Amino acid sequence: MPRRERRVQLLESALEVFVAQGYHAAAMDDIADRAGVSKPVLYQHFPGKLDLYLALLDTSCDLIIDNCREALASTNDNRDRVAATMKVFYSYVASEEGAFRLVFESDLTSEPDVRERVDRVTTECASMIADVIRTDTGLPDEASELLAVSLVGMAQVSARFWLAGGGQITQDDAAALIAGLAWRGIRGYPMTDDH
Repeated sequence: MPRRERRVQLLESALEVFVAQGYHAAAMDDIADRAGVSKPVLYQHFPGKLDLYLALLDTSCDLIIDNCREALASTNDNRDRVAATMKVFYSYVASEEGAFRLVFESDLTSEPDVRERVDRVTTECASMIADVIRTDTGLPDEASELLAVSLVGMAQVSARFWLAGGGQITQDDAAALIAGLAWRGIRGYPMTDDH
């Protein structure tokens, strides 16, 4: 198998093991077994368990940040931006692979490299949202950033709560409900009510 394909296979297997067992309980043996490779093959690609975990975190964090960027760029209508961004978080949390557990529920957040990556999701998504808020409202940087972080927190925490609740409300309805709440709050800040 080509190196690149093998790496993808190893990452997929590692994701399954880390999501199911958490970082501390997961063993490189388990990951190698899940991938159907020997431990030396696994170590050719990743020198240690933390390196493998960080590679997964990078991929997961990049995905949600990129999707947030696309949602914000998808329209100039701020109400639609709020809805699209909320959908990003709900879709990410609802993904069958469970990668959100690495980002939002990691059992390794005391590790500085992990904490840095986990915080990057909030920081980068909030920075993009703050740019929109600042441009549309004229609020100072600090106020725009605080509002943006609040919106990201609302999206991520409510999506995780929704998922843990067993889906009594559909994903689309839940995302729309929270988008409505967010919009009712944030729309009071723009210079006009139109956008």
